Amino acid sequence: MNNKVDILLVEDNADDAELTIRALKKNKSVQSLVHLNSGEEALDFLFCQGAYEVRNSRNLPKLILLDLKMPRVDGIEILRRIKWDERTKVIPTVVLTSSKEEKDILETYKLGANSYFVKPVDFEGFIDAISSLTKYWLELNQSPAKL
Repeated sequence: MNNKVDILLVEDNADDAELTIRALKKNKSVQSLVHLNSGEEALDFLFCQGAYEVRNSRNLPKLILLDLKMPRVDGIEILRRIKWDERTKVIPTVVLTSSKEEKDILETYKLGANSYFVKPVDFEGFIDAISSLTKYWLELNQSPAKL
């Protein structure tokens, strides 16, 4: 798995993941997408350990879409690890969640989230929102050259 990754989607809910993937595939700027359904797997992928130890550590995702509410290793812990590590802290990380709780919003921004995105409940609204989100982060936003 040494190929470039545009988006890393970390989402444990199969229905939400499928909807997000469908929305992302409609966007022409998304060339490659990796979906992981657990926090443990996401950390292994990002830090090239466990099942991903042979992955090229220089091929970091251009964008991480991160669910908050996952068992064992939740989105808060993943965000903490991403933003505290020199190798990964500059990767734009968007929290993609159904939680509107102020404590979650505040905590994720304190940890360095680049955006907090509450999933719209209607399909068309969700598709439009994901399209706008990816257009901004993959086409308009200026990332460091090393990503």
